[in-house]
Amino acid sequence: MISEKLQKGHLLIAEPSIIGDLSFNRSVILLADHNDEGSVGFIINKPLRYTINDLVPDVEANFKIYNGGPVEQDNLYFIHNVPELITNSVEISNGIYWGGDFERTKTLINEGKIKKDNIRFFLGYTGWAAGQLESEMQSNSWIVAENLYQNKIIGKATNDFWKEKIIELGGDYLIWSNAPENPMLN
Repeated sequence: MISEKLQKGHLLIAEPSIIGDLSFNRSVILLADHNDEGSVGFIINKPLRYTINDLVPDVEANFKIYNGGPVEQDNLYFIHNVPELITNSVEISNGIYWGGDFERTKTLINEGKIKKDNIRFFLGYTGWAAGQLESEMQSNSWIVAENLYQNKIIGKATNDFWKEKIIELGGDYLIWSNAPENPMLN
C-alpha cells in the first residue's frame, strides 16, 4: 500500500504534522499527473458547500463540488470513470479519467446517464513545480499510497477519508486518527 515512488494515479496522504495549512491539513490528493516538469493533483476529501447546479445552473444535478487545491480556484475541473461517454478525456490510471467534452458531460448528467459515483467536480487544483513535490516528500509532508479503490474512488472519498487512510497506516499514525484537527484546541 505505501509507496515511495511518485506516479500519477497514486494518493498523497498529508502527514499529521501538516497543521495550520488550510489547503493541505488532513488532505488526500489524487495525483493526476507527475513528470519532470512538475505535478498536478486534486484534493479528493474536502467538499465545499456548492453543488454543480450552483456553479453551472443548466446542470440539473446536486453533485458536490470539492476543493481541488489552492491553484486556479475560479476554474472547474473534473475526473470521471466513464470515458466511453465523455470524449476527449485523459486517463490518469486505473480507469480514472481527467476532463473531456464539458458540453457533452452536462447533457449526459441532465439525461441521468452520468451519476454522482461516475464524476467528481473540483474548484482549483494542486500543483507543484519541477522537483517541488519530491522536496516535500523529503521533508516528510506526504505519504504516498497506491489507489487501491481504482476508479471507485470517485464515489468513495469523504470527509473522513484522511482518518481512514491514517488508520490503515497503523503504528504511530493511529494516535493521530482521533486527534483534533487543531491539537492546540485540545
